Amino acid sequence: MKLALRADLLDFTHAPAWGSTALDGVRYRPDHWLLVDGPRIAGALPGHAPPGPDWQQHDHRGQLLLPGFIDTHVHCPQLDVIASYGTGLLDWLQTYTFPAELRYADPAVAQAGAARFLDALLAHGTTTAVVFPTVHKVSAEALFAAADARGMAIITGKVLMDRHAPPGLMDDVAGAQADCEDLIQRHHGQGRKRYAVTVRFAATSSPKQLAMAGELCRRHGGPGAAGGVYMQTHVAENTDEVRWIAQLYPEARSYLDVYHRHGLLHERAVLAHGIWLDAADRALLRDSGAQIAHSPTSNLFLGSGLFDWQAAVDTPHRVSLASDVGGGTSLSLLRTMAEAYKVQALRGTRLSAWTALHTATLGAAEALGLAQDIGHLGTGAMADLVLWNWAQGPVAVHRDAIARGGVPGVPAQDLHARVFAWLTLADERNRVATWVAGRRAAL
Repeated sequence: MKLALRADLLDFTHAPAWGSTALDGVRYRPDHWLLVDGPRIAGALPGHAPPGPDWQQHDHRGQLLLPGFIDTHVHCPQLDVIASYGTGLLDWLQTYTFPAELRYADPAVAQAGAARFLDALLAHGTTTAVVFPTVHKVSAEALFAAADARGMAIITGKVLMDRHAPPGLMDDVAGAQADCEDLIQRHHGQGRKRYAVTVRFAATSSPKQLAMAGELCRRHGGPGAAGGVYMQTHVAENTDEVRWIAQLYPEARSYLDVYHRHGLLHERAVLAHGIWLDAADRALLRDSGAQIAHSPTSNLFLGSGLFDWQAAVDTPHRVSLASDVGGGTSLSLLRTMAEAYKVQALRGTRLSAWTALHTATLGAAEALGLAQDIGHLGTGAMADLVLWNWAQGPVAVHRDAIARGGVPGVPAQDLHARVFAWLTLADERNRVATWVAGRRAAL
């Protein structure tokens, strides 16, 4: 099918400067046709120059068309425990997370959960995700199958945990290695699926299991190798957690160093949170090419701390955005961006709308090594798209009118002011439609 979508097109050609509201790197094409031929973008035309009759035209003038968001850290089974009351990280795992994850040993539960989770992502404007399932092989299989059915890009892999967890959530090194090898052979690089060696966190994996995970990363595409497997885990989220890791690994310089010592830091490594890092840790992230998946709603909800994004910029090392659900409070990356702004404000800096949006689109795609396919509206990219209303509800409609100069006697504001107001006030209710690889998702 050849689709032509008329809307205000917004994406990025390169990273905007941190904190800048200037248009450098911003590609804004108001009232344009985006041409979609099959699964990929074929180009764009001004609104006054429509394509020929062989294109199926859809006029969405006055609405905003963006590339789909990329969530770099999110837990599929934890939709069951989102908005659970009253604990910090370690108690929260024992009280809420682990009981929920135990249920995913049942293939029917895993399949239903994967379908519900991916549909929820699409309904919130996210078209690509780096996902934690559970320790059960069937939970990873269910996610891969559900993503395949929807044409979604997904990065996931069975969770590794061989200690400090309930018996039904623990594996052993040999069995886990066999499961990972099988899943890698059958899924990694097949269609839009990518495998992630998935270490829950250093406390729940023995040194022997971490060494096995590092060997999987080396054997299936070490540092510098294109197309290798990913690695995902958690790091330095909570001060109690950091102290525990120091007790378990006294030989390591830091929590992050535990992963480094076991060969787990490379350019396809995604580490969630990274709040309690020092300058040496940040330099290690920079030199290895690994990224921190900043999860502001979770960090605020669990009281974990305030991520120092400015220090990451100064180092520099890669940062992406993540909802983290269930520790987080919404799958919406718009809500996540709004909370990220507040976290940085508490740290004395200001996160621009451009940095936030770039980090959730092109920036994340570049950090994952997938920018040839996702994260932008350039010709040849996969047509993972989300159409948004600029405003929803009387307050936001009035605010948008102020920004665009639609109120008599009030001068129009610049584009950043309008986009920032949208980003701050919008959520999943602003979403109009989602396309994955050129196909509109039935949600």
